[in-house]
Amino acid sequence: MNRATEAIGRELRAVGATVRNAVSGSGRERDLLVQSFKASAAALLAWAVARLWLDDPMALMAPWAALVLVQATVYGSLLRAAQQCVAICAGTLLASGAQALTGDELAAMAVCLPPLMLLAQWSRFGDQGGYAATTAVFTLATGTVGAEAVGHRVGQAVLGAAIGVAVNALVLPPVHLRDVRDNLAGLAREAGAVLRQVAEELPDAEWDDAAASRWSRATDRLERRLEGLRSARGWSDESLRLTANRLRRLRRVPMDVPSAEEDERWARVTGQVVALTRALSVAADAGRSPLPPDRAALHRYAGMLEVLGLACEAESRRLASGPAGATRSDLREGGPRDGGRPAEPAGEAPEAPPEPSEPSEERLSELHSALRENLREHAAQDPSRAAVLGALLLHAENVWADTSLGARRE
Repeated sequence: MNRATEAIGRELRAVGATVRNAVSGSGRERDLLVQSFKASAAALLAWAVARLWLDDPMALMAPWAALVLVQATVYGSLLRAAQQCVAICAGTLLASGAQALTGDELAAMAVCLPPLMLLAQWSRFGDQGGYAATTAVFTLATGTVGAEAVGHRVGQAVLGAAIGVAVNALVLPPVHLRDVRDNLAGLAREAGAVLRQVAEELPDAEWDDAAASRWSRATDRLERRLEGLRSARGWSDESLRLTANRLRRLRRVPMDVPSAEEDERWARVTGQVVALTRALSVAADAGRSPLPPDRAALHRYAGMLEVLGLACEAESRRLASGPAGATRSDLREGGPRDGGRPAEPAGEAPEAPPEPSEPSEERLSELHSALRENLREHAAQDPSRAAVLGALLLHAENVWADTSLGARRE
């Protein structure tokens, strides 16, 4: 009983948080609220047109089609409208033909449903293929199988689809640009968190398989973040199809979505962080031949990861703050490219006062030089230790190259 009460309490708190977020300002919750109201309005409008204007005593297909076709993007609405209309036509025609052939409703269902369910699995129908079979069942259940009834049902579906698409495209067309920025900032923040976690635990005398397992779980979360970013980029690109120019004119949403080059850059950082933790896992395994670097080198390497983690978190804050936050490509030009002020020549941009948690380039360079010296010492004393330290240093250098510190270094 207590467990059920706690679960209900968590759900109620989650619902309350969602409602507060939807009311307080723009965000994913507000977008879902708007889409819900738009779908409801499209269904009511389709029913009013079919029932009151066209005097249809059974206005069902029009509001049904309008309701389900207010999709997450305008392009998605158009695509699914075409898929649904074809599915409804196929279901109506096959059901009517089977009824005419068999003269019995049960036999007609047995004849038409198997091929319609197979047709529903065709990838060209997407998630709309199931409407072919449900339309056939509805057609046979209501007994409306004549030529006039078929044309009427198809016309209703087309009417509802047209209203649903029109409402979605003309009334606050949905866009998903902020999702890219949020996911990109989250990926940078997660990368920084993983690097700092490794830096905190690496010099510990208890560094072992358990620590390596924790780092592996952390990188799993990082890779899921990367998949979320790729999904958000796909939604962003689709939401701008057919709507980008009008949205720019209306300026209803900021069009400053980060470029796809940023996705690739942080995908590289993610790959290097994952490779880095795997190399550490190999070194932590006592049953494998490579030995970890000595304690002094590990302390320096942990310091290097700490600075790189701070650099990733600093970039996360810049990404989350919008175009005012400079990205790596902006740093090469001396300032944000879309900030409304022309970029100053490289090397002439004024230095901003450092934040308390800003990474130190000087500290990173010092640690890097010391680690290279450690690498030479390890190579002279124990090649296996040098191999491990060299691999770890290479991954850290690659992360350095893809952060803002690497841009300033270049």
